[in-house]
Amino acid sequence: MQNWITDFMEQFGYIGIFLMIALENVFPPIPSEVILPFGGFMTTYTDLTIPGVIIAATAGSVVGAIILYGIGLLLDVERLEKIVDRWGHILRVKKEDIHKADAWFDKYGYWTVLFCRMVPLIRSLISIPAGMSNMKFWVFLLFTTIGTLVWNIILVSIGALLGESWEDILEFMDLYSTIAYAGIALIGIGALVFFFRKRFIKS
Repeated sequence: MQNWITDFMEQFGYIGIFLMIALENVFPPIPSEVILPFGGFMTTYTDLTIPGVIIAATAGSVVGAIILYGIGLLLDVERLEKIVDRWGHILRVKKEDIHKADAWFDKYGYWTVLFCRMVPLIRSLISIPAGMSNMKFWVFLLFTTIGTLVWNIILVSIGALLGESWEDILEFMDLYSTIAYAGIALIGIGALVFFFRKRFIKS
C-alpha cells in the first residue's frame, strides 16, 4: 500500500496529497504517518513547498472529518435510544447512560476532538461521536482544523528535514501509536470496570 500511496502523490502533487489525506480520514487503515512525511520529503526534490503540502493535507483532513461528522449526525441520540430500548437489558445500558455520555461530550467534546486529532486512527473516528452529540459545527470545524494543523506541521516538517531518510520516522510513529493505543485501552477498560461495578451495585 505504501508504494501505491507514494506513487499517487508523486503523480498528482497537491491534489494527490489532498485526496490521500481525505481518504485516510474516512478509511483510517491508510496511514497519515506515511502520507505526511513523504509529502515533506517531496518538497526537497519537486516544486512542492512545505506550506503548500500542509495546506493541502489540512484541507483533505477537514473534508474527511466533515464526512464522518455527517455520519455521526445520522447516528444521533434518538437512534441510540431505540437500540437501547431493544438491547439495553442485555447490555445493562439505560437511556440515562446515553444522555450522560452525550452531556459529557457536549461539555468536553471540543478538547477531545482537538487532542484526538493527534492520535493515529482515533484522529479520524473522533468525528463520529462529535456528530452524534450534535456538537456545534463551527466549534467542531475550528478544533478539528487546529488539531489537524499541528499534526500536519509536525509530520510534514520532519519529512522535509529527514529528506531521503523520511521512512525513519515510521518506526517512531509505530512506537507512538502503540503507546497511544495502550493508553486508550487502559482508560477504556477502567471506564468499563467503573461503569459495570456501579451498575451491579445499583441492581
